[in-house]
Amino acid sequence: MRKLLDKIPLTLLVVLCLTLGLAPFMPEPHLLEKLKMLVAGELVAPIDIFDLLLHGTPWVLLLLKLFLLITAAGQEKD
Repeated sequence: MRKLLDKIPLTLLVVLCLTLGLAPFMPEPHLLEKLKMLVAGELVAPIDIFDLLLHGTPWVLLLLKLFLLITAAGQEKD
């Protein structure tokens, strides 16, 4: 998994988060809508679960990559 994340440029992940991760922009991003549904216990329809995975994947990958970059930088200092 780490090798795959290393191959994905950080800028690409940022662009994906800002486009696919936040689309549609009006009236509110799908990701926020689906997270609200998840917290409320209303995320039951398969299309809603798919939407959460589709719009949330870029954010998860970005967070993982940033975590790996930060931990690698911390290990280099030691």
